[in-house]
Amino acid sequence: MKSLLTLLAALTTMTAVAQQTMTIEVTNPDKKERMAVPVVVSLADVSIDVRQATLTFDGREVPCQLDDIDQDGRYDEVAWTTNMQRSEKQTFQLTLNSVGAPREYSPKVYVEMMMSNKRIKESNKQDLYISSLTVDNGTNPYWMLHHHGPAFENDMVAYRIYFDHRQTVDIYGKYRRGLELRDTQFYPDKDQKAAGYGDDVLWVGQTFGLGALRGWENDEPQMLTDVEHRTMRIISRGPLRTIVEVRDEGWRANSKAHERIDMITRYTLWAGRRDCTVDVSYTTDVSAYEFATGIINVKNSTEFTDKQGLRGCWGTDWPVSEKDSVGHKRETVGLGIHVPTQNILRELPANKDNYGYVVGRVKHAFSYGITFGSDNESFGYHSADQWFAYLKEWKRLRETPAKVVIIK
Repeated sequence: MKSLLTLLAALTTMTAVAQQTMTIEVTNPDKKERMAVPVVVSLADVSIDVRQATLTFDGREVPCQLDDIDQDGRYDEVAWTTNMQRSEKQTFQLTLNSVGAPREYSPKVYVEMMMSNKRIKESNKQDLYISSLTVDNGTNPYWMLHHHGPAFENDMVAYRIYFDHRQTVDIYGKYRRGLELRDTQFYPDKDQKAAGYGDDVLWVGQTFGLGALRGWENDEPQMLTDVEHRTMRIISRGPLRTIVEVRDEGWRANSKAHERIDMITRYTLWAGRRDCTVDVSYTTDVSAYEFATGIINVKNSTEFTDKQGLRGCWGTDWPVSEKDSVGHKRETVGLGIHVPTQNILRELPANKDNYGYVVGRVKHAFSYGITFGSDNESFGYHSADQWFAYLKEWKRLRETPAKVVIIK
């Protein structure tokens, strides 16, 4: 009897502590080195409920992160980045466990979302942190939220998304590499500016800013004004990538349409990369709809387009409205957007506000990229020629990603 009980206890322990291993090969298809190559492995076919992941390369532990993308309490993906030599193939060993907690690594990214605390006057000392907020039609929380929506960064760049009908992407430029938003909260004070912290470097107004997605009707971009429920939430806090999600449920994207649509937009920023990936999905077929995106026409900017989905500019303007420009200086920035050619219906001619695209041929999902650089950077680009050369290479790398294969 004692032996039977011992056997049952052992079997129970084996069941409770399940483990699964995977071997992943990552290949650089390029005869050039690549830095901060993103790697994502789906856990959809894993037989255990993953609670912890350990990644090794050449016998050394490599930082990785587990993400619950659909927020159902189970991890959906494991992700990491790697630097690769020309034509290199790297083999990683991934061990998944059903017990424990995600391993902790030094953070390379940061994200925050918070309500404005009216009792605190300082713009860089707010303390009402939140992870998600949903509002009903007609409610505009733009002034209720500090820096007007979620903000996220790596050591090179920082972005924020406006929580209103514009849903504009705005940017924060840096002088030096490092994480800053925990300290400045997007609004550095005089002492922080003197110490070399970055700041808001772009005025966006009613424009696309950096790659906002909107409706298209009557030959004009349409704001997301008629939305039954709008949600912004933080999906992932790092340490290697941040993911911020915007949900527009019940959006009347076209005044002539009889139905409303649900749109989910996810912004992913990886450590070591200045670009941000925008993944857009819909719960219904939206083949009949047209949308619009693009970048702001920075005042007196030089434009670049390859007529194949890559568009950028380099220009200088106030980062705020001129009446609020005290304490600010004119900022020089480079902006870029890359939209897959199969989703471009028309490239719009430049106007005073935007360099835009009409986007379509979307059934349930599509993806595009946005990127920027500030002339303030000690590590970045400082002319239109340098910036446009970067954009061309960025597009080439986006179209020829590293190959990821799970071999067992």
